[in-house]
Amino acid sequence: MHPSLHPLSEYKWEVPPSRRMTVPGTLFLTERLYRAGFDEKALEQIVNAASLPGRVEAVLAMPDIHCGYGLPIGGVLVTDSAEGVVSPGAVGYDINCGVRLLRTNLEPQNLLEKREALLAALLSAVPTGVGAVQSEALSRREGNRVLREGAAALLRRGMAEREDLERTESSGSLPGAEDSLISDRAWERGSRQLGTLGAGNHFLEVQRVVEVYDPERARLWGLTQETLTIMVHTGSRGLGHQICTEALEKMERAARKYRFTLPDRELACAPADSPEGREYLAAMACGANFAWANRQAITHRLREVFSSLFGPRAALELVYDHGHNVVREEAHRIAAQKKLLLVHRKGATRAFPAGHSELPPRYSSTGQPVLIPGDMGRFSFVLAAAPTALQESFGSTCHGAGRLLSRNQAVKRAKGRSIEREMEEKGILLGCANRRTLEEESSEAYKDAGLVVEAVVGAGLSTLVCRLQPLLVVKG
Repeated sequence: MHPSLHPLSEYKWEVPPSRRMTVPGTLFLTERLYRAGFDEKALEQIVNAASLPGRVEAVLAMPDIHCGYGLPIGGVLVTDSAEGVVSPGAVGYDINCGVRLLRTNLEPQNLLEKREALLAALLSAVPTGVGAVQSEALSRREGNRVLREGAAALLRRGMAEREDLERTESSGSLPGAEDSLISDRAWERGSRQLGTLGAGNHFLEVQRVVEVYDPERARLWGLTQETLTIMVHTGSRGLGHQICTEALEKMERAARKYRFTLPDRELACAPADSPEGREYLAAMACGANFAWANRQAITHRLREVFSSLFGPRAALELVYDHGHNVVREEAHRIAAQKKLLLVHRKGATRAFPAGHSELPPRYSSTGQPVLIPGDMGRFSFVLAAAPTALQESFGSTCHGAGRLLSRNQAVKRAKGRSIEREMEEKGILLGCANRRTLEEESSEAYKDAGLVVEAVVGAGLSTLVCRLQPLLVVKG
């Protein structure tokens, strides 16, 4: 292990405060994951984040950690809501990128009989990849409603059901969004992207439940053995990217204005209660709301496709939807006192256990579902927030497998191979228009999600509910 990492337990390691660090770095990790490949630059980013003003207790890293912009992917930065800072780099460019899981009443055999037709229909219904757009743009007036209301804006358009909102984190809408802060350029980039799948690691995947670890929770969530599911991973697209780009420019000026000494300009920040801080939080909420509306619009298209191919028996029902690139104000207990904190989760998922006041009624007794996608050739997992998650990680857990190879490294490894054929040999039908994307997203480019999940379960952040096998994958 890296000499600066000190073991606290089999699943928890610490970088003690030193030099400019005023709080430690805490990594949820196993030696096996470390040996499989650890990004040393990500450790340096944890140290940098631990020097920002107003941090609380520790900067955290999940086992899917790898280097990102400013804060590593898999990082959790917690600052004091009144005296700390807010940093766009600790949220990321794809604001509220997240995962949605739906279930269907179909049998696996129903899918196998129409697998090729389903793949063609999905590729036609959901635009995918870099610059993917819908044929018609939303008007700015319609778009502003989406930016303010999130997924709820689609309810009145007949593209959502009331239950969809009840089964989405924060009912699919962050408060405090101010559409007037969204530039014409940001809106131009997002106006035709509602209902589209991003590029890279974004995907749409049809799966089946192959192993159930917690039968009672699985039954309550409708995820019994052989249930067919659809997992969607996408975010706020070009709109979120532009919001972050513009915010970073403003934050660099703000950091100079407030005389912050930054360890890395990518962690440019402003006091949370400053004009710059408040503006970023309000603009970021718009990006988060757009992402929830985007996943809801895709859900509407999925329902149309499945109904057309399989009839009403398909009945796609939302299990849950949560984001993993967002900062939000939350109340947490620090030294026996409740405090309002700003929790930046970048490539980390909120995990609130049973009984938490922010959970919808359906999950108040079970805890929040946690959706962990694997790579396109291996298993994904459904977890539940563990009772100790609040104490261990401010109610946070991992968000996926996490990259092991850079995109260029993955392309070199895939040279001369047919990724489509390799997937077909595993029983997975693959749809993607861009060969380079398939090479960048090959299974070996990612950590084994099973090892990542083992780490968060061992650390007391989540518990296992079921395992999902991919059958059909659409890549952006």
